[in-house]
Amino acid sequence: MGRKIFITYKYGDTQVETLTSVGDGQATKVRHYVDSLQDLLEAENHINKGEADDESLADFKDSTIESKLRDKIYDSSITLVIVSKGMKESWTAEKDQWMPWEISYSLKEHSRGERTSYTNAMLAVVLPDEYGRYDYFIEDNSCAYCKCRTLKTDFLFQILRDNMFNVKNPVRNDCAYHLSGSKPYVGESSYIASVKWSDFTADINASINRAFEIHEDIDEYNIEKTVK
Repeated sequence: MGRKIFITYKYGDTQVETLTSVGDGQATKVRHYVDSLQDLLEAENHINKGEADDESLADFKDSTIESKLRDKIYDSSITLVIVSKGMKESWTAEKDQWMPWEISYSLKEHSRGERTSYTNAMLAVVLPDEYGRYDYFIEDNSCAYCKCRTLKTDFLFQILRDNMFNVKNPVRNDCAYHLSGSKPYVGESSYIASVKWSDFTADINASINRAFEIHEDIDEYNIEKTVK
């Protein structure tokens, strides 16, 4: 069954691996990955409900932001957050960038008349950086003994990292090489789970279904819906 999908991403970020589909002399941008993703979604009968504007929000009032974003997100059921190394402008307040607001409104409930649009399922799709690596965010086998995965969330937007490792009753492994307070989580510890681009594109529906399975257990997570 096709899903109605909203994609949030940093249009002009060039800190990504070069795509062969991009013409000579052009820098690969996140937008090129989204173009490729659009083709893959259409092949699986999914519908892309959004289109990024890549505008500054600095001069907008909250009511204007709410109107623009709610119109785009309202009819979607899952939001894909495209994580790229340069997605966040360190010189611009998070409240003045598009992605945090798009994540926020994807997590909120919106009512129009007798119809309510509930919190979206969410999935972070992580792009390879300009060196073709993911370890700016995802480090696999970070422990030589339990082969756990580490997510380096510090560079993310706050609303994104607040919805990772936010399960109310975490289960941790028993690896003796981790201190008791830092033992890795087991199972789906994040409402917004993360998947590498290479794994996502290898089986899009498996990743999307994973997000919806987490969404079915939404009450087990502490969901942060506000841009701070």
